[in-house]
Amino acid sequence: MKTKNACMLLLTAAIWGFAFVAQSVGMDYLGPFTFNAVRSLIGGITLLPFIALSRTKEDGKKAPRSRTLWLGGLCCGTLLFAASSLQQIGIQYTAAGKAGFITACYIVLVPVFGILLKKKTGLKVWAAVVIALAGLYFLCMTEKFTVGKGDVYLFLGAVLFALHILVIDYFSPRADGVRLACIQFFVCGILSAAPMFLLETPKVSGIMQSWLPILYAGVLSCGVAYTLQILGQKNVNPAVASLILSLESCISVLAGFIILGEKLSVRELSGCVLMFGAIILAQIPEKKKKTLQEAGNEESAYSS
Repeated sequence: MKTKNACMLLLTAAIWGFAFVAQSVGMDYLGPFTFNAVRSLIGGITLLPFIALSRTKEDGKKAPRSRTLWLGGLCCGTLLFAASSLQQIGIQYTAAGKAGFITACYIVLVPVFGILLKKKTGLKVWAAVVIALAGLYFLCMTEKFTVGKGDVYLFLGAVLFALHILVIDYFSPRADGVRLACIQFFVCGILSAAPMFLLETPKVSGIMQSWLPILYAGVLSCGVAYTLQILGQKNVNPAVASLILSLESCISVLAGFIILGEKLSVRELSGCVLMFGAIILAQIPEKKKKTLQEAGNEESAYSS
């Protein structure tokens, strides 16, 4: 993985980690669908100036394939809406720590689905996945593991988040990342608007009271972070990308400690250490095997 890609994905995880705090505060005044709809539309609007600026710089260059772009945006936006909606529903019935652990199980689902798509994942990455999963357990699980209705919603959401990562892996090399992200947000926002009006009572006063967390979630968490995810995942093993993105759970705990004054236990700190260790393990480059031609050249040079 290139350093640039790793930094983009790490910054994405950091922004998402702090977004848990913003979402927690914003949900005091808004319903989950209203919050998702508003922040997604803000995220799409945020990217419009950058798209307009990029068009002026193209100067007759080959335009991106619109069919692939729109198809990718539609698929990514639909999956993002479905995954985030299931996550919000599941959180209502499950403890927050347990919800974070189940959601982050996409780090296992991504390489498993990758096998079905004939994407190779080395033993080193699998070992990192196991270590990260253990770290997530120490970080998030503070009660006995029992399966409830909310857990089923959260696991289905994790499945969709894994598919979202794999769909981005497919479309990011084939379409412009900023345009793809912009379409994704508008699709997610429009789809969230339907249940918003049917199941909730959105009020302008509630939006105004939570303007700061909504702006953070819309501009940074959506507009910036999801765009960085699309750009960072370009030509990157999706299993490794999911490992770095899973750091959002670790960073969210640290954000709660820094901003909300929440205390960190030894168990949670151990989970953070394990997760960071897993990410470092996944980034260690493997030794390249010598080809027959290279071996033959070395042997002939030695003989001479």
